[in-house]
Amino acid sequence: MNHFDVIVIGGGASGLMCAAVAGARGLRVKLLDKANKVGKKILMSGGGRCNFTNLYVEPDNFISRNPHFSKSALTRYTQWDFIALVDKYEISTHERKHGQLFCDDSAKEILAMLLTECDQVGVSISVKADINSITVNQDNEARFHLETSHGALSASSVVVASGGLSIPTMGASDYGYKVAEQFGHKIFPLQAGLVPFVFSDGFRDISNRLSGIAIDATISVGDVSFTEAVLFTHRGLSGPAVLQLSNYWQPGQDIHLDLLPGLSVPTLLLEAKSAQPRIMLRTLLARHLPKSLVAELEPLFWLAEAEKPLAEIPDARLSDIAGHLGGWKLKPSGTEGYRTAEVTLGGVDTADVSSKTMESKLQPGLYFIGEALDVTGHLGGFNFQWAWSSAFAAGSYV
Repeated sequence: MNHFDVIVIGGGASGLMCAAVAGARGLRVKLLDKANKVGKKILMSGGGRCNFTNLYVEPDNFISRNPHFSKSALTRYTQWDFIALVDKYEISTHERKHGQLFCDDSAKEILAMLLTECDQVGVSISVKADINSITVNQDNEARFHLETSHGALSASSVVVASGGLSIPTMGASDYGYKVAEQFGHKIFPLQAGLVPFVFSDGFRDISNRLSGIAIDATISVGDVSFTEAVLFTHRGLSGPAVLQLSNYWQPGQDIHLDLLPGLSVPTLLLEAKSAQPRIMLRTLLARHLPKSLVAELEPLFWLAEAEKPLAEIPDARLSDIAGHLGGWKLKPSGTEGYRTAEVTLGGVDTADVSSKTMESKLQPGLYFIGEALDVTGHLGGFNFQWAWSSAFAAGSYV
């Protein structure tokens, strides 16, 4: 009774999905999770309402050294397939901006749905399960032997769905990467992704004073930019645009903040100078930005002109001020790290993994799915969709 067709390591989104798909094929499936209950990150995601997919899933929404790797799985199990499953369980949902889909009520409904799918096909789930070792022999029926805190287990196939390093309080660990390395897989450098920036220079004091204020802005690094809400925090910057950009930022790089996206700031200032020559710059900008933010910008960018009306400020100087407002250069000292990161960048090199089945090309019967792989989605439900799609691909072939 300790032999299974498939052992799935990890009880998160991809692990539960894969176990259910494999079980539906009539396979005997065991799911192991080292936490005291499965699906913890599902429950906390989306502010407790689970942004479970996105209406507009494209390969461009994913970051990988091999940008083509995700295409096969995403095509064979799409957002529409998962939405159909959610509809089958009559879970009420709503769309937010940019095609993000959330539960109306609670993320608990998505977890309950996955657990029901597993239960209906006889998946055996064990929590508080530590795996001490995985060894391999050539017997296809019992190719893998696992020594666990629940005793010795064997399986024909093993699926690594143990996630990444993000949010260690939810039980995140590097176990999946260790298994990959055991079987000869290369691991690309790991980095916290979808994570707020922190600062150690004078900007930290500014952001602390502005903490809680959000503006729509464009934030960029190199030729990558995102336009959405930017939130000032006690330690730096957060908000959707910042989280998105963190996936592309490397330590030491400057970032640029356009405080008035969609506006030609030089034109705005020069036209105001002509139409309202006596207006103060802070009064004009307070029509577009929070007064508290304008009060912080004034000593930075136009202290000498603070008490001058626009008519007394030369055009060249206005152009210079506009450049700062449209491209405020900042240098993060780092990010908040895995403690608050939503995902882990990097991971198992996809060059040695089948894009069709998620099976290792180095060890037959070994599969990698979800966040463990070097595939990271943008903010907005894309990482969940990768979990569903990669899990379906593996579950269909194990």
